[in-house]
Amino acid sequence: MSRFVTMPSHVLPSSFVAPSLQASSSPCSWRTRPSPCTSCHLYPSSSSKPLLGSHDYSLLKSLTLSPHVVNSEADSSTRRMKEVKERTREAFYRAWDSRAAMEMVDTVERLGLSYHFEDEINVLLQRFCDWNASEDLFTTALRFRLLRQNGFPTHSDVFGKFMDKNGKFKESLTEDMWGMLSLHEASHLGAKNEEVLAEAKEFTRIHLIQSMPHMEPHFSSHVGRALELPRHLRMARLEARNYINEYSRESNPNLALLELAKLDFDMVQSLHQKELSEIVRWWKQLGLVDKLDFARDRPMECFLWTVGIFPDPRHSSCRIELTKAIAILLVIDDIYDSYGSLDELALFTDAVKRWNLGAMDQLPEYMKICYMALYNTTNDIAYRILKEHGWSVIEDLKRTWMDIFGAFLAEAQCFKGGHVPSLEEYLNNAVTTGGTYMALVHAFFLMGQGVTRENMAMLKPYPNIFSCSGKILRLWDDMGTARVGH
Repeated sequence: MSRFVTMPSHVLPSSFVAPSLQASSSPCSWRTRPSPCTSCHLYPSSSSKPLLGSHDYSLLKSLTLSPHVVNSEADSSTRRMKEVKERTREAFYRAWDSRAAMEMVDTVERLGLSYHFEDEINVLLQRFCDWNASEDLFTTALRFRLLRQNGFPTHSDVFGKFMDKNGKFKESLTEDMWGMLSLHEASHLGAKNEEVLAEAKEFTRIHLIQSMPHMEPHFSSHVGRALELPRHLRMARLEARNYINEYSRESNPNLALLELAKLDFDMVQSLHQKELSEIVRWWKQLGLVDKLDFARDRPMECFLWTVGIFPDPRHSSCRIELTKAIAILLVIDDIYDSYGSLDELALFTDAVKRWNLGAMDQLPEYMKICYMALYNTTNDIAYRILKEHGWSVIEDLKRTWMDIFGAFLAEAQCFKGGHVPSLEEYLNNAVTTGGTYMALVHAFFLMGQGVTRENMAMLKPYPNIFSCSGKILRLWDDMGTARVGH
């Protein structure tokens, strides 16, 4: 049933606490290096261990910045950030050389600063749409990647000039290792039937691996990370934290940009810590795992998942409220997966479809507290959306839960009845039990961007992009669960 998303095995270790949540003895907490990456269930499986020991939230005290940092440095850091931001903004306006401008946009995005300069970046991206046929491999690939990952129309034909008459990339390109790395990063953004980019990925992968023993250590580090996992699949805050160190070792870094990145990282880290403290207080007051000792105690992992998807400070409300919904979903999943009888699960499903407090009377005692937690939390989220964005969405939120409960029941009936579904039948149901629809619908309204009656109508039925995302997450999770089981 619901396991949330399992990320690739090299993204995070199972005991890893994200840098945006990590403690530090130093006020400038960006200096604390993250642990090496191995594996993690971000949308945690029932078999996964919690990031913090179950019920052991005393460790969260170490996540609180000292009063000296908060009170003495917050105001001065804010003022300093404004000053450095203005200097950086001026640098955008002076960036008329195309390659220099592209490298600046790339650096700003990798440092996690793009949300500060959205207008300036958009202006430059519009300029980048004018292709220069004389550009070298590095610049062509960089331009292509920046445009595509920011949603601008691009065509892989721009790489045709680097190919021979047989449709293969020219061997002479292997002499330009920076160009090869740039092409490799661009190749991961290929769409269906873009054979040029598929060829580019294999061509660059082979030659970069062969050349790594002969590279300078600093460049070899860049190549190793690119080969390990494409940049756009990494968690933004972890990538920013890592790149701050990398960028500081460059031969000629933009010192204002580097200072801004450090200030910004600490500011966002502090915000994430405060959000996590609020979530833990809510979770302990809710008391679900105290009453239901079989249920997963995973607010930390649930919060980390939301940080990975919505890292920017402006999405604070979305992170907090979505974490609450996901944490409750895990408990409901455990009820359906391993605790409730079929008769009890049918009653639970019926109660959610009725969606009123009177429906709780028919439930066994252990289900009543879970039903009340879901009912109150969902209504609270709907009220917050109404207050902040002016939309009444309780019916939309309720529908996602009704769909999940129905899918949970269908899955339980199949499992306990010994029915083995077809792959298509399984995936269609598993996308719902995985929580994708619930999470994306809640996030859409909590973010409050692009919420119109026309867009709301497109949520019924759920759009294909939701379904496709859900299938990817579901299959990733099943692969992780299979590895754990064997």
